[in-house]
Amino acid sequence: MDKALKIAVAQLNMVVGDLKGNARQIIEAAQAAARSGADVLVTPELALSGYPPEDLLLRPDFYRACAATVGEIAAETRDIVVVLGHPYSDNGRCFNAAS
Repeated sequence: MDKALKIAVAQLNMVVGDLKGNARQIIEAAQAAARSGADVLVTPELALSGYPPEDLLLRPDFYRACAATVGEIAAETRDIVVVLGHPYSDNGRCFNAAS
């Protein structure tokens, strides 16, 4: 028999610009979802940066910090797939991404 895909949705209170604190919340939500049997955790739009990030999106260093934090979250959430909302920049173009 096929196994059903279990999806959890994170409802989190993110703080704009608090990448470390937001990452901690996302990691904790992912770990809790995995313990409850979920296969996938979906986070809100721009969960990593908090919403709306406004002027932070004008700073290239903010995108670099977001990218590094995405990697940290990935390393801590190997037991579950996390769909993570975050700002992303590539060759000077900026995106509202989900990775």
